[in-house]
Amino acid sequence: MDAKERIKTLTELLSKYAYEYYTNDNSLVSDYEYDNLYRELLDLEKQYPQYALAESPTKRVAAEVLDRFEKITHEVKMMSIDDVFNMGEVEKFVEDVHKINDKITFNCELKIDGLSVSCVYENGLLKVASTRGNGTIGEIITNNAKAINSIPLKLREPVSIEVRGEIFMPKKSLEKINEERKMNNLPLFQNCRNAASGTIKSLDSKVVLERGLDSFMYQVIGHDDKKQDEVLSYLTDLGFKVNKNGKKCSTLKEIEEYIEYWKEHKDELLYPIDGIVIKVNEREEYDKIGYTVKCPKWCIAYKYPAEVGTTVLRNISFQVGRTGTITPVAEFDKVFISGTDVSRATLHNEDYIRFRDIRIGDTIKVRKSGEIIPEVFEVDLSKRKEDSEPFKMIENCPICGSKLVRKKDEADYYCLNEECTARKVNALIHFASKGAMNIESLGESLIQRFYDLKLIQSIPDIYRLVSYRQELVSLSKLGEKSVENIYSSIDVSKSMNLDKLLFGLGIKNVGAKVATLLCENFPSIEALKQASFEELVSIPEIGEIIARSVRDYFDNEKNIIMLKELEELGVNMVYKKRDIVSGIFAHKVVVLTGTLESMTRDEAKNIIESLGGVTTNSVSKKTDLVIAGPGAGSKLAKAEALNIKVIDEKEFLSMIQK
Repeated sequence: MDAKERIKTLTELLSKYAYEYYTNDNSLVSDYEYDNLYRELLDLEKQYPQYALAESPTKRVAAEVLDRFEKITHEVKMMSIDDVFNMGEVEKFVEDVHKINDKITFNCELKIDGLSVSCVYENGLLKVASTRGNGTIGEIITNNAKAINSIPLKLREPVSIEVRGEIFMPKKSLEKINEERKMNNLPLFQNCRNAASGTIKSLDSKVVLERGLDSFMYQVIGHDDKKQDEVLSYLTDLGFKVNKNGKKCSTLKEIEEYIEYWKEHKDELLYPIDGIVIKVNEREEYDKIGYTVKCPKWCIAYKYPAEVGTTVLRNISFQVGRTGTITPVAEFDKVFISGTDVSRATLHNEDYIRFRDIRIGDTIKVRKSGEIIPEVFEVDLSKRKEDSEPFKMIENCPICGSKLVRKKDEADYYCLNEECTARKVNALIHFASKGAMNIESLGESLIQRFYDLKLIQSIPDIYRLVSYRQELVSLSKLGEKSVENIYSSIDVSKSMNLDKLLFGLGIKNVGAKVATLLCENFPSIEALKQASFEELVSIPEIGEIIARSVRDYFDNEKNIIMLKELEELGVNMVYKKRDIVSGIFAHKVVVLTGTLESMTRDEAKNIIESLGGVTTNSVSKKTDLVIAGPGAGSKLAKAEALNIKVIDEKEFLSMIQK
């Protein structure tokens, strides 16, 4: 057998052994035999690099260490799942779904406590893997995904497909890592989720391979012709690792029994879970059931009750938010809850404290809401000291000393001083945050530092930082590379769409969804500035309170001056909405499937959309046209079954040339 054939044989053999070992927990050969074959392949690839295959197991670790992760825009948004915490909410979910179709069934799956990943394959080969990020923009982690043995480098079929799932750290891997870190006097990882998140962010894929991350896949983008349980079978057929503990349920009782079973047995699993995901099984019903801005309505995640810690409340301090909101914060003796040490928790507002009669010195019960945000939810009155004093709300801002105001029909107190340091810093942090202008290199601590140094005092100052290059480079823990990253992030933010800017400005009552609604109706800052109160309230979902907040903001001359400064600094002030033109694809819904030879799929999408079309990832009755290249699979079959027009790349090129 010549070198080329031997390399091919060894690659296929080792891939098969690895799949059985990491996906099916089935060892076909001894470690010694596997290692010998692996070394043979490695030696041959060094001698004959021209014959090395992209899916070779030797390619699981990248040769180079990255400087940073590149960004990627998800073609289909990676949405969150709405959390529920009691059986009443599960029952309501089932009832709401059955109102649409009482024949709908459900697929229950374990909610793996890890982090979401998207893997895109072209002709069966892994092309790019990315994190969820903010749902729209993620980070490319292809090198690290390749270092996870359960993520196949090559599929069993040469399909072009996007698959999503969860990367996690097995419990044994965490134990092993923490033993090593303890011996090296390094901080221990508190839980599997934190360890997985920290590992996947490593710029060196060798670290990922050594730490033994794992994955389960559960979603295919498109393939709406398959039910969810069929999708899981399809993923298994392609060579992905799929969690085998899912169950198809037809009734609420079956769902409740599944939830209760795993509540009792979750600690026996080799990987961490924090709840149960309940999905509608019939994917063709998804559009009918619908979506919110962040979550699909055809899916919920039942979260198991949070762990509770008992501790002593030592003090109540106060934080000032970007809009001047004053939030009481409990400070208590450290307590270990759901994998982390906790010593602070929000107390929300005065009414929350008084209703629960929370006092300094009390023995309190703390839990993590959704296993993320700590909250004080109960006081052990039997342990209260006789000299304890009821809570009294402060009267002045803890930062600037201004008199606090509690508005009628509101629970919060406010600092109305717009020059309050805390308000200004938090407004800057919000502007740069992921959901707003997404200036990722400008984190909270850096903004506070720049504010203290008087480098940033207002939002426009962020875009003037370029004038202080030498000052920034000379600061400790920065340097040329960090400063370049900051400037790059700031420059990218200038072209963010107007709804992101509008949300980032921190207008009271204007969240992300409202910002988008406003921009769709008033697609420029100038148009918004001129919008009357009556015009604003005429928009569905925009009530009088929001409309008044918007008018108050644009009636303030300081805000108008600031917006003018931002415009002069190059920040986009227009909502970039896709124009419908009278082109050849005007008002048509188009699906691309298979491989295009003359251009990338993104390039084809841009052409279609520039000629008035809409591109989607799944074939349905609403689809007008399917453009199919080599490797087209179930989308093509579904289009033919629905009698939807299908053309090849040659005909597509002919159409756009005309």
